[in-house]
Amino acid sequence: QVQLVESGGGSVQTGGSLRLSCEVSGYTISNYLMAWFRQSPGKDREGVAAVYAAEGYTYYADSVKGRFTISQDNPEATVYLQMNGLKAEDTAMYYCAAGRFGSYWIMPATYKYWGQGTQVTVSS
Repeated sequence: QVQLVESGGGSVQTGGSLRLSCEVSGYTISNYLMAWFRQSPGKDREGVAAVYAAEGYTYYADSVKGRFTISQDNPEATVYLQMNGLKAEDTAMYYCAAGRFGSYWIMPATYKYWGQGTQVTVSS
């Protein structure tokens, strides 16, 4: 059974940092496109970053480029999202997702498996 479990969310002040973790079980993550999405109340789920470790590809939304870093530890079966320089507009529920490489990374429909999410709140 495939399972994704996020952790690391919390409340921080503007300019602060958090590192989210996504622990994966049930399959080999190196063969999958792994991504982080986020969703705020009343808004669509949006892609934040993705990684395809088999080819060394990473992708970022324009809104987080230069501030967020996605990485993957295959032996630990964990995907990370390091978030620096956090802004109030980064406040959202963050979800980890896994899908097949080859489709548009930023589309939620690309991903078959999802975690339950971890809340990130940034306040001034």
